[in-house]
Amino acid sequence: MFRYFGFGSNLNMTSLRAKGVIPLSARRAALYGWRLRFNVQHFFRHEGGVCNIEPSDNPADRVLGILYDCPDEALAPLDAAEACGHGYDRITIEVETETDAAPVSAMTYIGIPEFIDNRCLPSRRYLNIVVEGARSAGLDNSYIEDLASQPLHQPAVYPTFCPPPGDYPVFNANDLAQHPLYTSLWGSVFDMTEARSLHTFLKGFFGGQDMTLFHLKRLDSSTSNESMEDIRQGRLNKAQREYLNAYLNEYAREYRYAGQFSYDEN
Repeated sequence: MFRYFGFGSNLNMTSLRAKGVIPLSARRAALYGWRLRFNVQHFFRHEGGVCNIEPSDNPADRVLGILYDCPDEALAPLDAAEACGHGYDRITIEVETETDAAPVSAMTYIGIPEFIDNRCLPSRRYLNIVVEGARSAGLDNSYIEDLASQPLHQPAVYPTFCPPPGDYPVFNANDLAQHPLYTSLWGSVFDMTEARSLHTFLKGFFGGQDMTLFHLKRLDSSTSNESMEDIRQGRLNKAQREYLNAYLNEYAREYRYAGQFSYDEN
């Protein structure tokens, strides 16, 4: 078992479970002498910035969050979801809880310098997830109000994605798995070979897989019940379609279009 202090989207249990982490227990906690920021740039520019913590010169500053007791097998998926060693580093801190007589040692994640951009602002989607998690956890009302009042990143308005003209191959899941630098999203396949250096981690995380369900489970309206069958049958609502369309445009910006993806079962 390990203890993990969640302070951003992982305040939200739906978000945490979408990352493959089911805690054994959870309790409110505070990290004093630190402050919350939204200055870790997301891999995809339209998503703005995500949560980070930084030491503060003011010992009264605090970051409120949840102290989770997690099974050992949850560490690998949590590290992967947090891009440990690439976007974030894992560190050990001490937090105070309402039930423990002494500070409790726990692990958490802080942004690495290459991903820090103090101009970043959170997206509406991301902030909704953080605020809902804070409310569900019963964090201090004034802290929640501060979260909810954060200025927001304003993404571009995306046109409906259209694949480039040309004769491209059709891939299924087995075909895609044979191309470790290809990934697919909502019927389109992309080659990540020449992606910018900040996407190096995603080559291993996305490569050889369809990421449609991964993204759907990270929408702020996700119930975590979305399935591949929903995707195959086109059972997607307007918000889901708009969200995936934005990502299609961003995938096309970051990667090279390589073909179509078939959801027919093999």
